[in-house]
Amino acid sequence: MLLLNLDHVALAVRDLDEALDRFARLYGVTAASREVVASEGVEEAMILVGGSQVQLLAPLSPDSPVARFLERRGEGIHHLAFAVPDLDAALAHLAAEGAELVDAEPRRGGGGSRIAFVHPRTFGGTLTELVEST
Repeated sequence: MLLLNLDHVALAVRDLDEALDRFARLYGVTAASREVVASEGVEEAMILVGGSQVQLLAPLSPDSPVARFLERRGEGIHHLAFAVPDLDAALAHLAAEGAELVDAEPRRGGGGSRIAFVHPRTFGGTLTELVEST
């Protein structure tokens, strides 16, 4: 399996507008994109930082996974995402190595990208997302 790049670091936030305003004031950056990803129960914004991105995730409802994360842990790092050239091959490799996959099959994420998640128990208690590089 080949990791191409750190695609993004995702931060869970309660209020996306407030978080975007705070990022703009503190760091002088604005969102490159913003969209609702109903299948994930979030509204997301992507902020470009060099060759990577910061993804801000706000829940669409109180029962979404990000809302539950915020309730348990508060705002902060939600997951790390790595770009891979072939998501199917990456998932097969991880399964063969005994990784606990949240997604055995790819699904669609923001921007229509193919994504899959690896359970935090697999490595260091950190939720990991794989994003197929296009």
